[in-house]
Amino acid sequence: MSKQAREEFLAGPHVGVVSVSGADGQPPTSVPTFYAYEPGGLITMFTGTQRRSPKRIERIKAAGAVTLVVQRDEPPFAYVTVQAELVEIGTPTAEQLVTIARRYMPEEHAVGFAQSELGDPGSLITLFTFRPTRWFSSDTSTD
Repeated sequence: MSKQAREEFLAGPHVGVVSVSGADGQPPTSVPTFYAYEPGGLITMFTGTQRRSPKRIERIKAAGAVTLVVQRDEPPFAYVTVQAELVEIGTPTAEQLVTIARRYMPEEHAVGFAQSELGDPGSLITLFTFRPTRWFSSDTSTD
């Protein structure tokens, strides 16, 4: 794919699979994730919803980088894989959560989700921001 095509593909509403290095010789951890991306920009994603403290939060912090894969799983098949370096970690704002969540659910659900997570004093939700550093892609409709 061209640079423009791969960035537009990544910007689409795909469920991504994020992978991060394993700890102590363990294999990488890979999990589906919601994310947001605009061509030429940074990738944002969150984890730690519903008070779950996933090990990947600490693994992402330790590794300082992840690999994100998105795909079109019906013909013509296509994928984009991007290696990305961690540039920021924090607690998301309602606007940031809604921006990501509305890509995957109706607006009213996205708003309710954000309010629920941020209104919970025990919430562990963490927002990660990444800068793409290396790209791999294929589109069988053009390859």
